[in-house]
Amino acid sequence: MTDDAAARVRALLEASAQVTRALAADATAIAGAATRVSEAFRAGHKVMLFGNGGSAADAQHIAAEWCGRLSRERDPLPAIALTANTSDLTALANDYGYDEVFARLLRAHGETGDVAIAISTSGNSPNVVRAVEEARRLGVHSIAWTGRDGGKLATLVDHPLVVPSDDTQRIQEAHITLGHIIAELVDDALFPKA
Repeated sequence: MTDDAAARVRALLEASAQVTRALAADATAIAGAATRVSEAFRAGHKVMLFGNGGSAADAQHIAAEWCGRLSRERDPLPAIALTANTSDLTALANDYGYDEVFARLLRAHGETGDVAIAISTSGNSPNVVRAVEEARRLGVHSIAWTGRDGGKLATLVDHPLVVPSDDTQRIQEAHITLGHIIAELVDDALFPKA
């Protein structure tokens, strides 16, 4: 059993590495998304991140990297995970329906010049799609982290970043890699090392 389990571990690590390596084909798009986030922060705007399940956790993780620090000491950056306040989420879902929770939060917090990062492995989560539609109406720039064929989000956002995989776990692993890369590029742009 141990040899079989070890072989499975190696196979899963290789599958994850292959998906991550494939992101290099979109290096220009990833850099462009990081530039847009840097420009928003530089101009005094904020970034709002959202998604469901594991994507909600990714939203909170990357917002924490910007509010805290990634790898160097620096001033905090205004990032909000729209997934983090359970009172907001449950009240809005109860009163307006779950498809409206992120759109309503964008209306509450978003301003022209801000950036919305929509995270969905399928690109078709109704509440995430609806929020991107609201972001467009508000003049909030939109970035999507998706997988598979990009889903509806890939056609709605300003910067679609589509992980080339149909495997949810591999897509989620690549999403957190995207988040760290973008956060590091933002740090490089706004807080260059001396």
